[in-house]
This record gives sequence, structure tokens and C-alpha cells, in this order.
Amino acid sequence: MSIRSTVESAFFIAWSFLEGSGELGPPDETANVLLDAIEAQLRRGERRQLMLANKAIDTWRAHAAQSRPSQPARFG
Repeated sequence: MSIRSTVESAFFIAWSFLEGSGELGPPDETANVLLDAIEAQLRRGERRQLMLANKAIDTWRAHAAQSRPSQPARFG
């Protein structure tokens, strides 16, 4: 399988998962974070689509958590 198809498949898997779980953020931002994460793993030699997708999802979740303004806890 070519690198291009590997990237496309991994991206589609990650995007579909985030969309289905309601975690998808702004499209441009989400796409950039996912693609950057996939590219970084490819440079390290990873070629398994599910591994690429799962790591990209983890990267997006970490990014989204850092980008979210912290809100004080509400009680009562």
C-alpha cells in the first residue's frame, strides 16, 4: 500500500471516529492536528493504519484538552 493511501485511510478512520463520538473540533484545526500527528509517526517508521489513526486521535484529544479554557467547578 502506498504512503498516500495509508495516510488517507488513517485520516479517514480518525476523522470518522471523532465525528461519531462528537469530539470533532473546527474542521481546519482538526485536520491539521490529525495530519501532523500522522506525518510525525510516518517519519518514525509507523505504517499501520489503525496505529496511525489511534495516535492521531490521542493527539487531537490532548490538543483539545489544552485548547479548552478551564472553567471553575460548579457546586450546587
